[in-house]
This record gives sequence, structure tokens and C-alpha cells, in this order.
Amino acid sequence: MSALRDALGNLSEDVFFDLLESEDAYLLVLDVPGVTADSLTLTVEDGRISIEAHREKDPNEDYRYLEENRSLFLDVELPLPADAVETESEATVERGVLELTLPKLSSGGETTIDVVDEDAG
Repeated sequence: MSALRDALGNLSEDVFFDLLESEDAYLLVLDVPGVTADSLTLTVEDGRISIEAHREKDPNEDYRYLEENRSLFLDVELPLPADAVETESEATVERGVLELTLPKLSSGGETTIDVVDEDAG
């Protein structure tokens, strides 16, 4: 997971995110202002998380840009934590906030096996 944390730390200072962890999953919360589900492409495969987002700007026709600093595109590729299950990832975007849930592999803890006594009648 440190590779993901390092990669997030190397993003532009204009990209705001939180990375959370529970016993069962990781949660990446990423601000993507103005982005909707239709303008977002998110893939998790081959040990990588790929996020491409864009937003439309519709300035009032009475105005022209003097300076333009709000980015239209976000194109990020991040490493998937080694203990995450890429095929069961889930994502939502609401009001410009992307939440990507990355479930963890089962811990492989102890399993209790029921033993049947076939002599019992």
C-alpha cells in the first residue's frame, strides 16, 4: 500500500484526495470538481488504477478569458495495493467527489470445519 500512498503524494498539489483503510477495504476519495459519471473513465486492471476525468466549461458569451487556471482534465495512473481485489472495486461520484472502494483479499484466517460423526445414528 505504500506504493499507492507514494504515488498519491507525487500528484500535483492541485489534486486533493484522502486515502482511508479499514480491515476489509481501502477507500480513495478524490476531488474532481465539475466531473460527472459520464465524463469519468475509471479502470482497475493489471495492478493499476487509471482515472481519466474531464469537465466542460461554458463561459458566459459576454465574457472572454483573461486567465484560465482551472484544469479541464485529470489523467492519473496509480498502483493498486498488493492486497486489493481489483475485480470487486466499486466507485461513485457525487457533487464532484469520487469515492473508489478497493476491497482487500481475505486475510486467510482460521476456518472452522464441521466434522460429521457418521457413527452417530
